[in-house]
Amino acid sequence: MNATIIALLGYIAWTLLLLVALAIYRTGLVMKQKKAANGFKADGSDSPPLGQRITRAQANCVESFAFIGGLLLLALATDSAAITNGLAYSLLIARLGQSISHLISTSVLAVQVRFAFFLVQVAICIYWIVMLALKFVG
Repeated sequence: MNATIIALLGYIAWTLLLLVALAIYRTGLVMKQKKAANGFKADGSDSPPLGQRITRAQANCVESFAFIGGLLLLALATDSAAITNGLAYSLLIARLGQSISHLISTSVLAVQVRFAFFLVQVAICIYWIVMLALKFVG
């Protein structure tokens, strides 16, 4: 397996892990009769702070998959993983860092750290877009 495949698998597994964590968290609230099973807002805004952070971290992974997962899949589908392999692990680490900092806190420092991890991902994706475009558009 190459780095692109591992990063894509890791990204998907992390997104699923956050979804399972959210399901467990919400199930706990329902079991303790703090929320009705059908009483959760999709954005988590009506949940306690931890629930809000898990909801947003998971949703953020889903939102970013369009460009991150899309580029990883494009590289794999076009036999261009040599372009993405070099930074694939860095991107996955930045994705994990963004989510973990989101889960830990919403302090100003945590938000700045989270944004820095996001910028790393964006920069890597822009680089990949340029490299893929040069390969295919010439």
